[in-house]
Amino acid sequence: MNNKGFQVRVEGSDKVITCRENEPLLIAMERQGYARIPVGCRKGGCGVCKIRVTTGEFEVGKMSVKHVSEKERNENFSLACKTFPKSDLKFSLIKLKGKAINIGALGIDRKN
Repeated sequence: MNNKGFQVRVEGSDKVITCRENEPLLIAMERQGYARIPVGCRKGGCGVCKIRVTTGEFEVGKMSVKHVSEKERNENFSLACKTFPKSDLKFSLIKLKGKAINIGALGIDRKN
């Protein structure tokens, strides 16, 4: 990692987010005003910030197997609130059908 942190990109967006060492991806996104990711409990229990890492290395913290199964973990699914980049990475957002969610710091509710 360089002094600026890890560079994180969201598939389908030109936005580059800088994630500090040992900082959860969701916190880095909120800190930099990236409001495209759904936000819920921020503790790995609700599943609304589900993502799939497509490139790069990362570690995960404790999260509910109800929302991310062992099979999904093996396929690089995670929750942004419990994803800790260990290199530059790219990920895609996973839309949760039929669930009202709060979009980032903007507090906008929407149905997917």
